[in-house]
Amino acid sequence: MYGQQSRGRMVFPTLTPTIKQLVIANVIGFLLLSSFDQILGLVPATVISKLHIWQFVTYMFMHGDFKHLFFNMLMLWMFGSQVEQLWGRKTFLQYYFFTGIGAGFVHTLTSFGSDVPMIGASGAVFGIILAFSTLFPNRTLLLAFIIPLKAKFLVPLLILVEILSSFKYDGIAHFAHLGGLLFGWLFMRGGKKYIDAIQLSWKKRKLKDNPFKVVKDKPESDTGEQRVNEILDKISREGLDSLTEKEREILRKASN
Repeated sequence: MYGQQSRGRMVFPTLTPTIKQLVIANVIGFLLLSSFDQILGLVPATVISKLHIWQFVTYMFMHGDFKHLFFNMLMLWMFGSQVEQLWGRKTFLQYYFFTGIGAGFVHTLTSFGSDVPMIGASGAVFGIILAFSTLFPNRTLLLAFIIPLKAKFLVPLLILVEILSSFKYDGIAHFAHLGGLLFGWLFMRGGKKYIDAIQLSWKKRKLKDNPFKVVKDKPESDTGEQRVNEILDKISREGLDSLTEKEREILRKASN
C-alpha cells in the first residue's frame, strides 16, 4: 500500500527494534493462541460484564488467518518504523497500545452484547497510519504501489471507506478501525501527558510498597519531556516541515 519514491525508485523503511518485537509477538500469538479466541479475543458481551478486561490487550495479538496477519504486520512495518524513529520506543509503545485499546473500547460500545470475538491489530495499525500521515503529511505514498497520494489525504480516504463499509456486514470491525483513528487523534492532541501522569502515579505507588528503593524524580523541565511534548504538538498542528533545525535536534536526542 505504501512506498516512498526517491530518484525514480521505491524506498522502504528499515525494520526498527520495537516494530520487530511487535511483529514477532503477533506471529507467536497467531501460531499459539488462535484456538483461544473466546478467552483472549475481545468479546463485547463479556469483556465488561464479566470483567475480562485483559481482552482489550490480548485481542491485538491474535489473527484469523495468515492473510490477516501479513497485511497488518506489513502496514505496521511500513508506517510504524519512521514513527518509532522520530518518537522513540517509549512514546511509540504508549501510542500503539493506547490506540489498540481505544479501538477495542469503541468496538465494545458499538457491538454491545455481541458474543462474536474481535481479533487483530488493525485498530492499532490504523492509529499508526494516522500518526504517520500527521508527522509526514507531504510524503508521497503509492496505493497498491501504483497510485501516488500525499500522506495527508490518506486518513480522510480511510475514514470515508470505513464509514461506507460499516453499512454492510462483512465480518470486519470497521468501527474498531475508526476507534484507532479517534484515539490516535486524542493522543496527539494531548492524551500523552495524561498517560505519563498515570505511569508516574503508578511508579510512586510502587515506591511506597518498596521504601528501600531510591528513585530520584526529575522535573519535566530537567528531562526535556515538556519541550518534546511541545514539539510533538507543533507537528500535529503544522506538520513536520514546520520544525526548526534546533527542534529537530531536540527530537533526535529524545528518540536516542
